[in-house]
Amino acid sequence: MLNRHFHAMALVLLSSASAMVMAANDGQSRVNELLSSDAQYRDTWSTVVKKEERLPDWVINLSGASDQMNAVTEDREPYLVGPLCETQDTCINKRLIVAFSLDKKHAYAMLVEVPAGLPADKSPTRHADYRFLGKPDEGMQTLLKEQLKKDPNWY
Repeated sequence: MLNRHFHAMALVLLSSASAMVMAANDGQSRVNELLSSDAQYRDTWSTVVKKEERLPDWVINLSGASDQMNAVTEDREPYLVGPLCETQDTCINKRLIVAFSLDKKHAYAMLVEVPAGLPADKSPTRHADYRFLGKPDEGMQTLLKEQLKKDPNWY
């Protein structure tokens, strides 16, 4: 009888632990799914973009082409970070790197725009315009730039 209770309790603990791991697991979220997945993401993002001028709709709505997000740490705080592009075809020219704190209370982003028609032999890094959203500090700006550098097509 005691053995059965032990197994039941172990099963409950393992189930709880695996649920927490799945919730924090890298790659479970995409930027273009965040606003529809949770009202807290929507509220936080709306405070980031409401005072910004001349943002494209795909940035305001976090809609477009997106890869999986990753868990990263900045200043001992965990964030979910990922890229968003207007479209997959225009990703080299228009992209957004987004970071949400895991508690969903803070969001930051870096909008990167490269002139269309830039010759292939020209580095997009040198011709890009960078615009930060959400007033990220220097450490967060560095984190967002590092995420961009992980793209093999960014040089």
